[in-house]
Amino acid sequence: MTRSVPLRRLLVALLLSCTVLVSATACGDSGDSGSATGTGVSASASAASPSASTEKQRLAKTRFVANAGLAAGATYQWIVKPYRAGTFKKGADGRTFALVKAGLAGGFAYNRLKAATENAKGDPLLSKAVAPLTAGIESLKGMATKLRNGQAGEGDIGAFESVIDSIKSAGKGAGAQVRDKVPSTSQLTG
Repeated sequence: MTRSVPLRRLLVALLLSCTVLVSATACGDSGDSGSATGTGVSASASAASPSASTEKQRLAKTRFVANAGLAAGATYQWIVKPYRAGTFKKGADGRTFALVKAGLAGGFAYNRLKAATENAKGDPLLSKAVAPLTAGIESLKGMATKLRNGQAGEGDIGAFESVIDSIKSAGKGAGAQVRDKVPSTSQLTG
């Protein structure tokens, strides 16, 4: 009488077999010993894999988009939107909390914009597009303190919007579409 093997054991065995196969393939020898003639496998594997500079450029754009998107989302959500709603005005409900969050968002946005400019250096086209914007980003350095203290005016908010819009258009021109991504409160506080 034969005994049936439980399905769970079969799945575990299959999963382990696949894992061993994948790890053996990934850890394969990159030398010529992989084929009998010294060509073939290693030559085709190197042709199929992207070069290090291509991978670096792709990751640079991805990181740029992520950092610039977080900066844009934080700026809009916690600086521009409350300012336009009048939450920063004296006597407004929730003013103190909004100013503290705006200060945190300003510091966060500045930090992410600096990171985005560093990421842009990994891609030649993106680097050229973002290079003229570094002075504008540096001008935002003390903005977090102004926001937190309630001293930011229309010009200051406009400066933030202008820098974010410039970063977005520079990214778009270099093939790196930036979309607003609102960070969580825990991301703002670090």
